[in-house]
Amino acid sequence: MSPSYFSGQEALIAPAFNTSELRPKLLEISSEVEGVSVADLQPLFAILEGTDGKERTQDQVRDALSTKIMEFFRLHQSRVCFGLLYELNGPHLVQQVAARLRRYQSRADARDVLQEVFFNVHRYPHRFNAEREDAFRVWSATIVRNTVLKHLRSQSRGGRSEVPIDDLPEPTENGVKCPLAGAVDRETTEECNRVYVTYLHLYLRFYSELSDREQRAIHLVEVDNCSYRDAAADLGIKLENLKMVIFRARRKIHRSMRRVFDGLPPDVRPARSPKPQRPVQSRELSTTRVSTTNHPLGGRLS
Repeated sequence: MSPSYFSGQEALIAPAFNTSELRPKLLEISSEVEGVSVADLQPLFAILEGTDGKERTQDQVRDALSTKIMEFFRLHQSRVCFGLLYELNGPHLVQQVAARLRRYQSRADARDVLQEVFFNVHRYPHRFNAEREDAFRVWSATIVRNTVLKHLRSQSRGGRSEVPIDDLPEPTENGVKCPLAGAVDRETTEECNRVYVTYLHLYLRFYSELSDREQRAIHLVEVDNCSYRDAAADLGIKLENLKMVIFRARRKIHRSMRRVFDGLPPDVRPARSPKPQRPVQSRELSTTRVSTTNHPLGGRLS
């Protein structure tokens, strides 16, 4: 049930989202998972066929379906659900992996790293929260980022890496610069300047979205170079409260900037851990208490 990848440069091109072939595959969930009937799958069919009254783009249909399927996998560990997750999101996620590998100039195969991504999806389903329709997209993007960084760290700890001989520079004498050194230095400086301006632009944008008190606290500490004690006195708050205000303000800016660099909208909230469910035993106990309280004789039964 895995997606059919192409070869060469076309390997990172996601095939068209085919809705006509998904219905029979969704029906396989009811045949594999005990206790799940076709009626339980109707919300998935409604999303697929657009009969639930919501207008969605093709990507939004994929996100909503993936979130529902991931919730089934979290509850039942269904192999059919996991295969559908791979089929729906494999081509999309391999593009994210490839983009991150290019950013770090890594020669690793994006499809090998993709296998690690889905291994983590399979390993940590209990951390998934399906409260929002795009929950799987946000959650999987976080897994992609962490998996790529872990892969790069493991490569750096592995010692020397193999470099093709064609990529090695020509040997030069000591003190003699390559003719292209000046051009490379200029291009590097220009690229650093562009990146720095981008960082500043994003920082100012999200700084302007902070509250007045948060902006004033950041300005006193980072621009005016005031001590925390003097800044707290200026704002008329306790020193501990000032530290918390600055911490939360910096975290808001950092999270918004990180989502932009991850290719996500800056206002997308991260997927939270699912709420713990009450044990069945406690629910039965509460029912027993209600029934004994309403006993005709009054009072509680021993």
